[in-house]
Amino acid sequence: MKITIAHSPDSDDAFMFYALAKNKINTLNYEFEHILCDIQTLSAASIDEQKYDVSAISFHAFVYADQYYDLMTCGASMGDNYGPTLITNETESKNTKQLLERIKEGKVEVAVPGLLTSAYLSLKLYAPDAKVKALNFDDIQPAIKKGDFEAGLIIHEGQLNYAKNGFCKLVNLGEWWFEKTNGLPLPLGANIIRKSLSPQVKSDLNELLKQSIEYSLNNKEEALNYALQFGRDLDKQEAAQFVGMYVNELTLDLGQRGKDSVNVFFKEAFDLGLIPRLPKFEFVI
Repeated sequence: MKITIAHSPDSDDAFMFYALAKNKINTLNYEFEHILCDIQTLSAASIDEQKYDVSAISFHAFVYADQYYDLMTCGASMGDNYGPTLITNETESKNTKQLLERIKEGKVEVAVPGLLTSAYLSLKLYAPDAKVKALNFDDIQPAIKKGDFEAGLIIHEGQLNYAKNGFCKLVNLGEWWFEKTNGLPLPLGANIIRKSLSPQVKSDLNELLKQSIEYSLNNKEEALNYALQFGRDLDKQEAAQFVGMYVNELTLDLGQRGKDSVNVFFKEAFDLGLIPRLPKFEFVI
């Protein structure tokens, strides 16, 4: 049975899907076609086209795709006291408190990596009145440096390299969420699976993805060398740090702590009017 599986061309996803992509585990009777695309595009495709059997998606975007897909218990990206980071130019480092207040009051336009991202929704949870403009995530740091924006919200490798690129932190939303929720991780990305697949197929695919993640965690050097080719501007040590942040025990299985955080995340967003409804979903196990 041929299965389309879509995920981002990032080092953490490459690490996660390595064993499936390179046939390192027994894939039973399934043949996988891997489609690589940025998370904003994949999220939109899941909502508008429902074209992939399994896909990475932001938790935010899942609100609009829940009628077509279920959530998988493995493969999630959770910011466990870290996550998307609001930054500004290093020259503004002495004025961060004032800048944050202006952002909260909607007086500063913030560059964000797409309106379907969980990073954007997290920012709006932190500052509901924040004024934003969506950019490609690769363009956010250059746009701040150019002076087009006073602040921007960075994700992916930007969370590790912003300081050496001449920026300073205003707030790490993963740290803020961890404190706000008494220790819950911030839900960022998930893997979803088409509802129309049979229960057996969904269970098989969830288990195969879990085995793929386990293989990489048990063969880190091998999997990391593969993932390095997808680590934009990261050296091996930085890539290992980034992968460790987003491929871990919560990625293997959300567990009760991860599920609790997902439910709180959606409820907080709904209560603030940031999403139109609470999504209906089941976790595939």
